[in-house]
Amino acid sequence: MAQAPFFARSLLPFVAAAVVACPLFAAEKKAASQGPTPYPLILGPIRLWEGDAPGALGQRPQDIPTLTPFPAAAAKKNGATMLILPGGGYGSLAEHEGTGYAEWFAAQGITAYVLKYRLGSNGYRHPIMLGDAARALRLVRTFARRDGLDPARIGVIGSSAGGHLVSTLVTHFDAGKPEAADPVERESSRPDLGILCYPVISLLEHAHTGSRRNLLGDNPPPDLVRSLSNELQVTKDTPPCFVWHTVEDKSVPVENALLFASALRRAGVPFSLHIYEKGPHGLGFGRPGREAPPWAEQLLYWFKERAFLR
Repeated sequence: MAQAPFFARSLLPFVAAAVVACPLFAAEKKAASQGPTPYPLILGPIRLWEGDAPGALGQRPQDIPTLTPFPAAAAKKNGATMLILPGGGYGSLAEHEGTGYAEWFAAQGITAYVLKYRLGSNGYRHPIMLGDAARALRLVRTFARRDGLDPARIGVIGSSAGGHLVSTLVTHFDAGKPEAADPVERESSRPDLGILCYPVISLLEHAHTGSRRNLLGDNPPPDLVRSLSNELQVTKDTPPCFVWHTVEDKSVPVENALLFASALRRAGVPFSLHIYEKGPHGLGFGRPGREAPPWAEQLLYWFKERAFLR
């Protein structure tokens, strides 16, 4: 009997678990209706590759990049998809910039996937992180075709170092390999739009040194540093971007966002830039005692301007 494709087989254990655990999910749904969390149900994770990931240093959990899906709220499902790249200085993955974002996007009717990519703190260096993000984008586009979503409305969001990975993906994408045996590899890795939250962009004067070290090591070649200083890599083919930052950020200078926006402007790439006076680094949707700027509302407005939400 023919075997189902890898990306379909990857979900089978979770579908089976959902059937067995119906009472649990029913309880979760009831709890969700009584509280602020709009979409608590999570399916996954899904491995990016069926076997060992390219360049894997072992078979530990940290050696296995995965996607965790958050299906869109059924009543608002609109066909768009968002790939989420959490921040953490390429040394960790911030939960509030991963699951926290995914639940919000799902509540807006946008199917979301959180990527667990490999990290410098576990011995990995560029181009592993970009390879994981590109593979994830191809998989998400494959899933969109499979699930009746729009493969031309695939966004990517990242915060801090995750924002650097977004800036790398929107400037270092490829069209896919039409002759590849793996159908996933035939898909383009170009996102249709990028969202960069208090991003690391430059690895030069305004670099976040911890992110740079985790990504490239202690003494990277100058040409490599410039190639990943993504304010220098924007072209007319870079997709539209939404960028926000705060002047008060003491970890990643606001100049990173300004440099990237200037590069987008010079290249003629549509963008929306939001600079807020107040707010520490890593704010996301807000932290205890610190309200976030209204970037989420402004992002939804931008989505509608660009017909990403319909």
